[in-house]
Amino acid sequence: MTETQSQPDLAQHIAEELPYLRRYARALTGNQKTGDHYAAATLEALLADKEVFDAGLSHKVALFRAFHQIWVSSGAPVDEMGEADGAEARAQWRLSTLTPNTREALLLHSIEGFQTSDIAAILDVSPDEAGEFLSIAHREMSGDICGRIMVIEDEAIIAMDITAIVEGMGHEVTGNARTRDEAVTLARRDPPDMILADIQLADRSSGIDAVNHILEEIGEVPVVFITAFPERLLTGERPEPAFLITKPYSEDQVLSAVSQAMFFASTETLQG
Repeated sequence: MTETQSQPDLAQHIAEELPYLRRYARALTGNQKTGDHYAAATLEALLADKEVFDAGLSHKVALFRAFHQIWVSSGAPVDEMGEADGAEARAQWRLSTLTPNTREALLLHSIEGFQTSDIAAILDVSPDEAGEFLSIAHREMSGDICGRIMVIEDEAIIAMDITAIVEGMGHEVTGNARTRDEAVTLARRDPPDMILADIQLADRSSGIDAVNHILEEIGEVPVVFITAFPERLLTGERPEPAFLITKPYSEDQVLSAVSQAMFFASTETLQG
C-alpha cells in the first residue's frame, strides 16, 4: 500500500477510535479538559511519528499505546495539576496513591474492553504483569468508598440488575426513578452520594436533564451515565461525562465505573 493510499485509511481509523480514547482519557484523569489535553497531545505525536502503527498492532491498540507513552512521559497529571482545587485536586491526590499502571489496566479492561494481551501491548509490559495489575487494581479500588447510590433507569430488568450489582459492592441503593420528574423527587426526598443514570427515560425525558437539575439542588456528587449510543455523547462539542457505560454492559463495566466514580468523587456532567 502506498503512502498516499495509507494516509486516508489511517486517519479514518484514528477518527473512529478517537471518541473512545477521549472517554478513556477523561476516566483516567477524572476531568474532561485534562483528558482532552492528553488525547490532543497523542494526536500531535502521531502526526510527527506514525511508527507505532508499524508494530503489527490493531489500530485501536496502537492508538492507546501512543497515548500511554505520552501519559508516562509526562509523569501523569498529578504534578501538573498543582493549581487545581476542590474535587479536581482530590481526584489528583487519589490518583497519586495508586500503584502505577493498575488504574490504567483496570480502565482498559473494564471500560474499553481490551483483553490482557492488548493491555500488555498498550502498557509495554508482559501479559503476566498486565494480569497482576488488574488484580491489584480490583483490590485497591473495590470497596474503597461505599455510599448511597440513586439509579435512574426506565427498564425494570436493567434497573434490578444494576441494583443487585451495586448492592453487591456494599453500596446502598436509595431507589430507582423511571422519569426525570421521578428522579428529581427521589433526590429531594433522599439525597444520594452518587447517581447512576440512563440517558433516555420512559416518558422520553432526559436523564441528562434529570442529573443536571439534581446536581443544581444537592451539589456535586459523582455520576455514571449509561447509554446504547456513546458516540452521540463523545463528540467534544460540549461537556461530557467522565464515566460512561455502553449498553449492553457487563457486570465488570458497572463495577469498574462505579468504583472509579466513587474513588474520584468527581465527574463532569452534560449540559442539557
